[in-house]
Amino acid sequence: MTGQEADVSRALRGLEDGRSSVRLRAALEVGSAPDPRFVGALVDRCAVEPEFFVRDMLTWALTRHPVSVTLPVLLGEVRSERAQARSQALHTLSKIGDRRAWPVITPDLLADADDEVARSAWRAAVVLVPEGEEGGLAEALATLLGRGARETQLSLSRALVALGEAAVPVLRTATAVRDAGVRTHAIATERLLRDPDAGFESAVEEAKRVVALGGSGPDGQR
Repeated sequence: MTGQEADVSRALRGLEDGRSSVRLRAALEVGSAPDPRFVGALVDRCAVEPEFFVRDMLTWALTRHPVSVTLPVLLGEVRSERAQARSQALHTLSKIGDRRAWPVITPDLLADADDEVARSAWRAAVVLVPEGEEGGLAEALATLLGRGARETQLSLSRALVALGEAAVPVLRTATAVRDAGVRTHAIATERLLRDPDAGFESAVEEAKRVVALGGSGPDGQR
């Protein structure tokens, strides 16, 4: 075994070590000396790694490798049955930012039953959406307004706000629907779009007051 092969073998063992500090160091080493032989192991580890800071380093290590090597593996991982595998693959794709990954962002993926996967899909979608298709993405995201707990709703609002003017028509439509939860979320998101510095909590509280009074947003408030 050559010295290089020994280094690769040691790094691969480190990624599987029971100590998070060792896994973190191994991911740092792999990212500092990219080698296509590491890509499969990095992606596999992302699917099961329990520590956030290690997962973040694994993602960084993957971004250090050639897109021609990482992209096909990550696209396959998005179709995994394991939720964390899907979520981390989407997160990494958003960091790489190569729009050739856009076709993997399907309506089913945006509406994934797992909140972490869905949130990762929303973040990836606004990065990967091709120019001119922002309106269609905004429409798809708007169908999910009112979904989940506050953190999930914040993620969706941020994604819609990131789409800018493309989100305005769909949010305006959503502020007039019958479902109070959807209206509240849409009004709060509209406020964030108008004032990005507004806090989400205060935007939601304001939206609740508007809905309680029978209003429907900036032009329909009472």
